Amino acid sequence: MNKTFFIFFLGVLVGCGKGEKISPNAFFAGEIVNPTSEYVVLYKGDVALDSAKLDKQNRFAITIDSVVEGLYHFNHEPELQYVYFEKGDSLMMRLNTLYFDESLVYWGRGEEINNFLLELFLANEEEAEIVRSYYKLETEDFVHKIDSLKQTRLDALAALKDGIDLSEKKEKIAKASVVYTYNTYKEKYPFKHKKYTGENVIDDLPESFYDYRANLTFDDSDLTYLRPYYNFMNNHMGNLSYMTCTHDCALKEGTARNPLHFNVHKLQLIDSLVKEKELKDNLFRHVAFNYLLSTNDVGENNSKFIERLHQLSDNNRHMQEIDVLYQGINNIQPDKKIPDVTVSDRDGNIISLPEIAGNNKTVFYFWSGTNRSHFDYMNQRISLLVDKNPDYRFVGINIRTPESVWKGLLETTDLDQEMQYRATDFGTLTKSLVINRLNKCIITDNGLIVDAFADVYGSF
Repeated sequence: MNKTFFIFFLGVLVGCGKGEKISPNAFFAGEIVNPTSEYVVLYKGDVALDSAKLDKQNRFAITIDSVVEGLYHFNHEPELQYVYFEKGDSLMMRLNTLYFDESLVYWGRGEEINNFLLELFLANEEEAEIVRSYYKLETEDFVHKIDSLKQTRLDALAALKDGIDLSEKKEKIAKASVVYTYNTYKEKYPFKHKKYTGENVIDDLPESFYDYRANLTFDDSDLTYLRPYYNFMNNHMGNLSYMTCTHDCALKEGTARNPLHFNVHKLQLIDSLVKEKELKDNLFRHVAFNYLLSTNDVGENNSKFIERLHQLSDNNRHMQEIDVLYQGINNIQPDKKIPDVTVSDRDGNIISLPEIAGNNKTVFYFWSGTNRSHFDYMNQRISLLVDKNPDYRFVGINIRTPESVWKGLLETTDLDQEMQYRATDFGTLTKSLVINRLNKCIITDNGLIVDAFADVYGSF
């Protein structure tokens, strides 16, 4: 820690000592090992409050004026994580991007609640495999296992509360992180159980199974950006929509299995239940992105979905983003020309995708040098596909990798350099080609799209 940085941080701590007036501001600083971006950006909800550029020692510092107590998050591309602030906090952090969440640690005023939330997050990730095995259990055994895990976390929260003075809002956020995580598992249970065992238990669940639903809240802005709460709401809305469609709508020519019907039904359910506007907007966005990107529904149905969404939520804060996605999908339907997006070759020449595709059968695939394991797997897969499909040209487009790193990978690997290009404008490329996953590929023939939502592992 450099001298000026240390003196400032020490001054903040002394100023928060016993008997001193608590500052209305908060201080957030730290060090990032192996940075993947030059900046750390602090958000409240989806609004960027401030950003700090890393210095030569990869350190940063942000002062938050007039803090509103609650949950924030910081972003260091491409990762993000929670951070909780209240007035007078002076919080330090350190992380290594190679093990982002696992290496993150907080200290200073405000460290207890932040480390507790981080430990919950990591515990849930570690529990993922064991919870997956619980889905195979009979209902009574599943409930017992999940409730036991939940109680362990609540006991840890009680111990934390005994050791420090938690504000009412801090306790609410911490408790919600626990409760909504384990209730999400219950929302998933009947569907996961059927997937893993073939047994349909959804109509045979005991009356008490969903008792927790009596205590749900749909209008608490403090919880809107809490990940466990948001994940629960997405699963809960899907569950309710499925149950309603299965029991009521399915009588009308099996409409429950119609993607358009099911997702419009989900929109209407969200509109009727959720009162907090930002949460409602975010849930609408989730449904829209999931429907448009996952169902591969026909263009006419996509149009009907967007029309209904505008009717229900025309002032949605995400509507422009949703409309851009919708238009992007319309532009890459079969038999349309591949969008006129430009990339650069190894010599820095700018060339468009239609020029690259030409009159050939071409497969455009995407990779990032910042994820070396994905790059290695992708390289192996493409080598196999090139051998098996000699009538196709496989063109790699690199995204989000510094030019020097990209060129280094071209020199040190067995990539066909003549077939490699780099995105010069990642945002334009992503929106135009609707790149929502790195395994995606786009198949063209004679410059026309054959399949813009193909997969390098599943389409050949």
